[in-house]
Amino acid sequence: QVQLVESGGGLVQPGGSLRLSCATSGSISRIDAMGWYREAPAKQRELVATITRYGTTKYEDSVKGRFTISRDNAKNTVYLQMNSLKPEDTAVYYCNAGVITRTGVFGDYWGQGTQVTVSS
Repeated sequence: QVQLVESGGGLVQPGGSLRLSCATSGSISRIDAMGWYREAPAKQRELVATITRYGTTKYEDSVKGRFTISRDNAKNTVYLQMNSLKPEDTAVYYCNAGVITRTGVFGDYWGQGTQVTVSS
């Protein structure tokens, strides 16, 4: 089995910063793309940012220039640095990873989510 555990969420004032982390563990042979998604109340889950194994990144338009996704392949961990946070960034943030297990099976895995609240 594969587990993803997020950390780093919380309450922050507008204009503030947070750094999310997501550590992947279990029967892992290789992790391909990793990403962050978010789900605000009464809205569908949306892509925030993705990063390939080799570092190619992609961002949702509203977070470009404010958020930075990165990963440490040695630690099987993905990060999301969020700066200049706005109230509309408030959501539950989920990490995602495409994992090839030691048995050679590919799977799409999700973390349990971490709440980010931007409010004064």
